[in-house]
Amino acid sequence: MKKVRYPSLYQINTRVWITELSGQLGRQATLDDIPENELDRLAEMGFDWIWLLSVWTTGEPGRKISRENPVWQHEFAETLPDLKEEDIGGSGFAIVDYQVHPQLGGDEALKRLREKLRKRGLKLMLDFVPNHIGPGHTWVEEHPDYLVSGSESDLENFPQNYTLVKRKEGEMIFAYGRDPYFSGWPDSLQLDYSNPATAEVMTRELVQISGKCDGVRCDMAMLVLPEVFEKTWGRKSHPLWSLAIKAVRKTSPDFCFMAEVYWDMEWILQQQGFDYTYDKRLYDRLYEGDTRAVHEHFYASLDYQDKLARFLENHDEQRAASAFETNMHKAAAVITYLSPGLRFFHQGQFEGRKKRISPHLVRAPQEAPDSEIQKFYLELLTIIRKPVFRDGQWQLLNCVPSWDGNDSWNSFLAFAWEGKDNERVVISINYAPHDSQCFVRLPFNDLSGLSVRFRDMMSSALYDRDGDDLLSRGLFLDMPAWSYHVFEVSHTG
Repeated sequence: MKKVRYPSLYQINTRVWITELSGQLGRQATLDDIPENELDRLAEMGFDWIWLLSVWTTGEPGRKISRENPVWQHEFAETLPDLKEEDIGGSGFAIVDYQVHPQLGGDEALKRLREKLRKRGLKLMLDFVPNHIGPGHTWVEEHPDYLVSGSESDLENFPQNYTLVKRKEGEMIFAYGRDPYFSGWPDSLQLDYSNPATAEVMTRELVQISGKCDGVRCDMAMLVLPEVFEKTWGRKSHPLWSLAIKAVRKTSPDFCFMAEVYWDMEWILQQQGFDYTYDKRLYDRLYEGDTRAVHEHFYASLDYQDKLARFLENHDEQRAASAFETNMHKAAAVITYLSPGLRFFHQGQFEGRKKRISPHLVRAPQEAPDSEIQKFYLELLTIIRKPVFRDGQWQLLNCVPSWDGNDSWNSFLAFAWEGKDNERVVISINYAPHDSQCFVRLPFNDLSGLSVRFRDMMSSALYDRDGDDLLSRGLFLDMPAWSYHVFEVSHTG
């Protein structure tokens, strides 16, 4: 498979997809039942990666906790007003075995699906959860030393973070998996990285996973960094990532690691060997509508930006169509997906779905698609497939005031892309709820004496401008609220 500089990834909620197929077939579907024409469609849309969420085996104890937790029950009922017990499959992150769940067809069904994807030029990404395991995992009985244990005092004083577990060899108190800022997840048990054997066994898990897919998305990857683990648990820990990534790449040199990461720790994990790290900071700044902060976000060096996974929604975030008003949504998408990095899309995003689906649920609510959003993403995906956006050179452009006293130039973002055969694109976005004006300084120094044409690839707009004027003043823009241009730039003598 040809490796591109800026690939695209599509996240699919596997269990929801299989539930829908089961309803259509009138029986329990498996990965073998995913229609070939659906795989063709995904390839034709221009994706490089398919991330299948929640394919691993989860256990009955985790599912029981999900079905009985009153806070979660309230959330599930808001998503599915006709909620049934069988809709709650338990969290896909309460993993008890890195074997494909039998209901999905097991490892052999995944192997066949992976081959179908490979023939279409698609790579397969799966989950890896380094911080915790599900409560039904065999290690509870066989290797309690892999887990963070607690005392009766811990259980009494911090019941939100500890639980009493009945075992054949006697009861033990274990910690729930958690991060340092929130209470524990009650359907998980915390792995103990102060024990070097834990890092070793999780490395072995990753090595065997690497034989089943082309990459992993690592859940809350920063939690197992030694400095974070010690802050959370007060114990010195052994590193996982440097050991595990090196071990995997001995046998799978091109294996891809993508980190879910927060707290401005992206660079740290990139230095550990991760190919991509979540760019949650850009998402937050777009959500807040802070154009100046968004602009400054792109000051970062390209060797860092190239390894950012940029998104507008995923299974953890609220739906983009719910978080953003429609025009703001479109403008945010142009910024997110026409900047450098991995373009990360989520199932339901293109249809403008508004209800987030918890990873505990295996059924999605019925929602009518938003035709305006669908049309927008169809156009955007067509553009992203162009070689200039997949392998071209990107740069941030300077925007300056159009006249003294007009501060609306601060509302603009502008990028340039250059590809082979002098292919050039200029992107401008007025990321504000008001009309704005500016001049954009262009990086092209060969425009003198030319008539320069700007043709918008996402509308019918077409403008001819004098090259000498562009060189001296820049490209003048007067744009409505939340509007954007994706200009293909050409010129005549």
